[in-house]
Amino acid sequence: MAVPEVLDRIPRLSGVPRSVEKLPGGLTNHNYKVTTPSGTYVVRVWASDGALLGIDRHAEHADSVAAAKAGVGAPVHDFLPELGVLVVGYVPARTFTEADLLDPANLPRVAQACRRLHAGPRFVRDFDMFEIQRHYLAIVRERGYRLPPRYLDFMPRVAELRTCLAVRDEGTVPCNNDLLPGNILDDGERLWLIDYEYAGNNDPCFELGNIWSESALPLGHLEQLVTAYYGRPLRNKIARARLQGLMSKYGWTLWASIQHSANDTIDFDFWSWGMEKYERALAEFADPGLELLMVDATRTD
Repeated sequence: MAVPEVLDRIPRLSGVPRSVEKLPGGLTNHNYKVTTPSGTYVVRVWASDGALLGIDRHAEHADSVAAAKAGVGAPVHDFLPELGVLVVGYVPARTFTEADLLDPANLPRVAQACRRLHAGPRFVRDFDMFEIQRHYLAIVRERGYRLPPRYLDFMPRVAELRTCLAVRDEGTVPCNNDLLPGNILDDGERLWLIDYEYAGNNDPCFELGNIWSESALPLGHLEQLVTAYYGRPLRNKIARARLQGLMSKYGWTLWASIQHSANDTIDFDFWSWGMEKYERALAEFADPGLELLMVDATRTD
């Protein structure tokens, strides 16, 4: 269905003067900024139903509403699953880049935004990258999708990581779980967190470790981010976030494999994107300091 036809079927956007601008980014949606006399909106049109990737569009809608209630997400205006559309308010803000996350001055602001989200209403479902990774792996193997070389060699180590992280498990909070720079907006006063396709209740250290991993930040930046989040330096939390960041790389690699094989609606080199993550995961698996990191994650401080 053409975009004008989709917009004509959204009551608040139908039959009124409007301007439409396609927004950059988006690996599972096509996003459009639509301006009308009554307001400006972002119309998110699904590139697929997301089932292969574990996306639940109804949960995405409910979690977007919860994030808005927490004061960190954009307001939600319409959910039209029959059209594959979610309409949210346009936030007049600048989209973060990796350079913004490389600026240490922004790390306390990111931590504050995460704390605000994590203190908000619980989300519809849970998100556990260990379970997500196994789900993705089953899809890749059953469908004969491309698997990175030696990928399965690290599954025993992943089991050890999971056991290690269970020692100091302190429960879950509502997490975005996909805080790429493009999902962080800066209005000049505070930060907004957008896009809740992968949202779920999760270990807050996954959120922090995933931010570090997705932007390939220096280790010192992760330490500053975790310290800002918890209000003091905690060796076990820093280690925990590093291990969750490693699991992030390992799991999202398979997301890229599925997208590479199954998504022909978005022009993007998913395989190269995933392999960059996988190469960094390999380096961390091979790091002799991994054992000490696992010990640190089980400590009390």
